[in-house]
Amino acid sequence: MATQDNTVVAFPTPDDPAPSSFDKIWGKKIKSHGYAAIPTILIRSQHRLGVNSTQFCLLMHLLDLFWSPDRPPFPTKQQLADRIGIKQSSIKPNMKALEKAGLIQRVQHKTSSGDWGANTYHLDGLIQKIKDLEPDFAQEKAKRQAERKRVETPKGKRLKEQ
Repeated sequence: MATQDNTVVAFPTPDDPAPSSFDKIWGKKIKSHGYAAIPTILIRSQHRLGVNSTQFCLLMHLLDLFWSPDRPPFPTKQQLADRIGIKQSSIKPNMKALEKAGLIQRVQHKTSSGDWGANTYHLDGLIQKIKDLEPDFAQEKAKRQAERKRVETPKGKRLKEQ
């Protein structure tokens, strides 16, 4: 007769929380440098929003710098160009296109010496467009779930299909 191993697994305590999915994938050292929250709807809607790859990359970097709703990001064009690996002259036309599409709003600032400083980039338009797309994604998700349920139900137990 075999004996069972009665190993008890302890619940995580507040001092020892279970690792997040991010921690499991990337590790705590990577997480310690920060990460950006990018909605999947934004990623899946790049083409639908009419955003090219450079513009999408710019949005990702702006979102990486967007830490608080009351403090929009304000990187310089040179900082963005250096981060992405493109010429600074490529930043302005792509930002103009994002602004024309209603995804961002640029606000220019003057320094205390009267020179033009870095722009502040308000992302309210992008946020609203993603919120406006959410019902389409919710509907698609509901259809997927209904189809999965239908397929997983044995044929003899399925509701009559119309």
